[in-house]
Amino acid sequence: MLLALATAAVSGVSVWVNASGVREFDDATAYTTAKNLVAAVVLAVLLLVVGGRRQGSASGRPHGPGQWLGLLGVGVLGGGVAFVLFFEGLARATSTQAALVHKTLVLWVALLAVALLRERLQWGHWVAIGALLVGQAGIAGGVPGSLGSAELLILAATLLWSVEVVVAKRLLASLSSWTVGVARMAIGSIALLGWLAVRGRLDALGALTDEQVGWVLLTGLLLSAYVATWFAALARAQAVDVTAVLVLAVPVTAVIQAVADGAALAPQAGWQLLLVGAVGLVCWLGLRPRAELVRADE
Repeated sequence: MLLALATAAVSGVSVWVNASGVREFDDATAYTTAKNLVAAVVLAVLLLVVGGRRQGSASGRPHGPGQWLGLLGVGVLGGGVAFVLFFEGLARATSTQAALVHKTLVLWVALLAVALLRERLQWGHWVAIGALLVGQAGIAGGVPGSLGSAELLILAATLLWSVEVVVAKRLLASLSSWTVGVARMAIGSIALLGWLAVRGRLDALGALTDEQVGWVLLTGLLLSAYVATWFAALARAQAVDVTAVLVLAVPVTAVIQAVADGAALAPQAGWQLLLVGAVGLVCWLGLRPRAELVRADE
């Protein structure tokens, strides 16, 4: 749960930073590709550093066509296509709208986790998920009557990421989080490069200004931190728990906007506290089984 909280903190910062960074580029896909390449390199170096260290029974190398196919799916869908859709949408939407649509991820993951991962959700999980959705809708000023093209792109990316969560959770039963993380970013980056080549936009990567390179390095480092903590948390807890905790990124982004941009916190304080309370409930539900296990051992 601590790893999930760290992921939420990184995500909250990243949403705000990326909303500014993507607007410095004429091509959102070129921007996404560049920062994903940075993240892939950083994670690959970290994988080499951890070397042969094992994570429980998980191994560092994939074996068999099933695992390779799963990693390919995580890389192409989660690390490639979803990023293109998300940042194309982010370039046209506000950071608040992007956060609202993206954080519906918890609902889609919960439905898939129950159906495909056989995760057991308590009544408190559904209460928390409902509170998270209501709180985010309140922050956004209500649920929009219709979704624009930007929001639809972000929703499509979110649905792909929910599928990725399920596939990754299965892979993490036998592979280390470092292996899955590197595969996601490396394969995804190759897919993004291929898309740029098809569009005839590969030259955009070689024409970055110094300011754009700075944005790429900053957001690439944030992305590597996000991926590393996210998969490490997902390997250790239920998919629905870590995804729900990720919604805490919304209050984090709001606080940053208040400090950096002078945005008022008071009008949305009640909704933000609702999100914090819901995440607290999920953390309690996630930690309770371990506490009961410790008491049983004693």
